[in-house]
Amino acid sequence: MGHNSAEADPPVAFPPKEARGRKTAVTDDRLRLLIERVERLEEEKKGIADDIRDVYAELKAVGYDAKIARQMVRLRKMDPDARREQEMLVDTYKAALGLG
Repeated sequence: MGHNSAEADPPVAFPPKEARGRKTAVTDDRLRLLIERVERLEEEKKGIADDIRDVYAELKAVGYDAKIARQMVRLRKMDPDARREQEMLVDTYKAALGLG
């Protein structure tokens, strides 16, 4: 059944520790390993975010505008057609507001 159906699956109940069998112990080990993996990835993500922050600080230190550099990174990620469409809309709005 889908997530919007009227009947929901009953919640999963874990047996008490003394009633757990081998299968549950293996499942517990897998859960622990997956959680530890997420924790390691989160730590790596934090390290990468720190590195990116350092690069933007370096950009600023040598005279570039970090805010504009962030916009350039965002624009370079975009599909060229989507970027052109966005630029057209910005130009249209600027003209409508007399900024153009």
